[in-house]
Amino acid sequence: MFSALDTLFANYARDSHIPGLIFGVVAEGRIAYVRGVGVEDLSSNRPVAPDTLFRIASLTKAFTALTVLKLRDEGELTLDAPAECYVPELCGWKYPSHDSPRIRIRDLLNHTAGFVSDDPWGDRQTLLPEAEFTRLLREGVSFARPPGTASEYSNLGYALLGRIISNVSGQPYDVTIGRKLLDPLTMNSTDFTGDIVGIEQRTLGYSWVDDAWQVEPPIPHGSFGAMGGMYSTAVDYAKWVAYLLSAWPPRDDEDTGPVRRATVRELAQGASFPDMRRRFGHSSTDSSDQAMAYGMGMIVAADKELGFTLSHSGGYPGFGAHVLLLPNQGTGLFAFANRTYAGVATPVWDAALILRMGGLLKNRAVAVTDSLCVAYRAVEAVYREGDITAARDLLAVNLLMDRDATGWARDLAKLKAQVGECVAAGPVTATSALAGEFCWTCAHGRIAGSLSLAPTREVRIQQIALSRKVP
Repeated sequence: MFSALDTLFANYARDSHIPGLIFGVVAEGRIAYVRGVGVEDLSSNRPVAPDTLFRIASLTKAFTALTVLKLRDEGELTLDAPAECYVPELCGWKYPSHDSPRIRIRDLLNHTAGFVSDDPWGDRQTLLPEAEFTRLLREGVSFARPPGTASEYSNLGYALLGRIISNVSGQPYDVTIGRKLLDPLTMNSTDFTGDIVGIEQRTLGYSWVDDAWQVEPPIPHGSFGAMGGMYSTAVDYAKWVAYLLSAWPPRDDEDTGPVRRATVRELAQGASFPDMRRRFGHSSTDSSDQAMAYGMGMIVAADKELGFTLSHSGGYPGFGAHVLLLPNQGTGLFAFANRTYAGVATPVWDAALILRMGGLLKNRAVAVTDSLCVAYRAVEAVYREGDITAARDLLAVNLLMDRDATGWARDLAKLKAQVGECVAAGPVTATSALAGEFCWTCAHGRIAGSLSLAPTREVRIQQIALSRKVP
């Protein structure tokens, strides 16, 4: 199965003029597969390896967002407070309308601050000295729209989050991110300067211009790095992916951090500005449109085949990156490349579909609660006896108001005439602690069913659905 991924990424690198690329698959809390393609730089021809350092561009934003959330957990800031409470240079800003709300920290996290999408400009601001950034903020900026009215991707917004981290923590944002996240996760080859490893482990960044390679000079660390300045290796980044995935599902296990699982799950919480996009990859069709929204450092999307996804691309002079998390399957995929805006989202999503078709992506089972078991046995009795009152003591107040006992008797008799007795009733599959689905094998066919419980302390069934399963 993984050999198909080797071919996929090798072909993509060749077709897209990418000198070097690394991709990895993380599952069950560890890196399950990692493979390098091509070279770190074209002069030495050193092959890409799992410990090769790449600039990961906007994959940095999730680190910035989670550091802000951790500071919130520690009582150092409030997400709904105006950002100017933490960056005083914003106090004098002229907003686009008299009724514009002040920008909140939450707006910066969700890209709803009203700024213009600024990838070309923002990438080149990475090296901006802090004093120059202060002057820019003091002079004010132009708005694309009033804050809180739409979502538009902004590197400036995440650079501002970096300044907030610095002001609140009393240390430069890169130091704080290292102390809060990188050190506890032993990500010893991840930083904002690229100097953490020897020159023999670093990639050179390239652009493909006029049918030739062009070296992109490294952009030094500066005030905008919180939006996209981080460097990492596949080995280190796999630790990050495994850590984020470990926040799902919610459970009673000890919460060992460095950030609470519930806080990590907030990365999936966006503002109420959903949009539609076509799924990345060559498998994209009209039926693969996704409902998506920007969360906090991650894009949240619902995919028809892959389900609940978190993802983010990184594009930068000399580099490209992408990460895809599948929390319900406990699996993550990522790729780094050393070509400007390399677009590696395409093979990453195609790789996920290859794993799915190969049976390697399976949704985690939801535990069946005692309450659901009790209710399910009552539903079996209802069908067996042909009488909804067989579960009378467990019926919620609405159920017989929505369909009376006589009507239920007619429906059950009709269904039993079609499929007969169910000779091998199967187990219930929980869809939540209070709902489940099942399929019964019967004398002349099968029954598809579902049930859900009311939100009462006592077990009360509020809905039962039974129908003949169409072949």
